[in-house]
Amino acid sequence: MLARVKRKKFLQITSVLFLLLIVSGYMSLTYGEFSMKVSEVLQTLFLLDGTRDHSIVIFSFRLPRIIIGLFVGLGLGVAGAIIQALTRNDLADPGILGINAGAGLAIVVYMFIVSKLEVGTELLSTFTLPIFGWIGGMGAALFIYGFSWNNGKLDSSRLLLVGIALGSGLGAITLYISLKMDPQDFEAATMWMTGSIANANWNQIMSIVPWFVVILPFIFIRASHLDLFYLGEDTAKNVGLSTEWEKSIWLLASIGLISACVSVSGSIGFVGLLSPHIARRLIGLHHKMVTVVSGMIGMVLVTVSDFIAKSVFSPVELPVGVVVSIVGIPYFIYLLRRKANK
Repeated sequence: MLARVKRKKFLQITSVLFLLLIVSGYMSLTYGEFSMKVSEVLQTLFLLDGTRDHSIVIFSFRLPRIIIGLFVGLGLGVAGAIIQALTRNDLADPGILGINAGAGLAIVVYMFIVSKLEVGTELLSTFTLPIFGWIGGMGAALFIYGFSWNNGKLDSSRLLLVGIALGSGLGAITLYISLKMDPQDFEAATMWMTGSIANANWNQIMSIVPWFVVILPFIFIRASHLDLFYLGEDTAKNVGLSTEWEKSIWLLASIGLISACVSVSGSIGFVGLLSPHIARRLIGLHHKMVTVVSGMIGMVLVTVSDFIAKSVFSPVELPVGVVVSIVGIPYFIYLLRRKANK
């Protein structure tokens, strides 16, 4: 009976989130500097409207941007749920822990080398960026984990402090390297570091799709293992899980998603913090449901924030990362205060 009620609630929540995604997609497709009617948008999408301007606006600018926003929100939301479950820390987030910064540093170094040596092509760079981001994110994660062990266990408080310190340090190095770039490359790198999907294109979409196709099925199939980690490592060990091996696999999966997202959007913080919190409040602690709901909430956060970033302040366009931070920073402070009062 309880399981049936849970499933019904899960379907209701996902239906509402899906409706919100449709609304945000509709707003993003129709509104902007070049406004279009719904009929024009539908005709263009189904190739019934041969107007060149309409095709360029939809297929070259707005649709890739929406799709990238959906992927980035999904990846960061799911990765945030994984990291919070593994660390049992409600304040854990890919951005706050410095994993985004590690991936970002590796990507900026790659951009700097490519711009200086003038090697490779734009298409090759697009497909290799997620790999460099994965290497940087993995290096940052290993550093954080290495300095967060205390008496043979992972110290959640130390994890947060080490992550914040490392993120600040890597951010400073990233800024220093970007200052060495040419003015045009520096402008692009700065926009990228603040978190932006303004330059989304189909090549970027194709570069991250394989990562999601490989990683997401693994996560959703084995998500119930995260319930055990959230209850404590001893619980996981008691049911026969090889906790260290499981942690490594989950860490690799989450960093893969984060790196793919960072490679096309830059560092967008707080999505991985907000989404799992809201998901657990809505659906409880069953991670088979939490990961799905968290991913969908992340999609809504990014797409709605991107619409706000490009329309509310028009003709000036804010990076989507700034809009998300406007919501995320107060929520992070609220969580810190609540944790301190426990």
